[in-house]
Amino acid sequence: MDAFTPAKRSQIMGRVRSKDTKSELAVRKALHAAGFRYRLHDRKLPGRPDIALPRFRTAVFVQGCFWHGHGCKRSAAPTSNIEFWSRKLARNVERDAAHRQTLEQAGWNVEVVWQCELCPATERLVGRLTQLREQQSGG
Repeated sequence: MDAFTPAKRSQIMGRVRSKDTKSELAVRKALHAAGFRYRLHDRKLPGRPDIALPRFRTAVFVQGCFWHGHGCKRSAAPTSNIEFWSRKLARNVERDAAHRQTLEQAGWNVEVVWQCELCPATERLVGRLTQLREQQSGG
């Protein structure tokens, strides 16, 4: 049973952001500080990656653990309306996999930064992009 009334739950869920989340802003800030420039939510790419770096053919998805089925403690399954949530979250995982496959087949590198691994994943991402930048510049 949900601890909130349906109206209150609707209000809470309505405030969940899909763009410009704190996690996404943190990754963007780190990339910008490292000298990388990027596009946001590029509609031309499958899945509209949160961050696209065309120069490096890299798409970055900053994903919330609950919404994208990471499997960590933050992605605990809801205890009410179980059938609805199971279908919804499974569909999100399927969609993510399809977008990733399409991007990779098009020659893009796909990076996923999970909400629960924000700092180490962001550091790894900046490191990989720095290596790509150095390879491109011949250094």
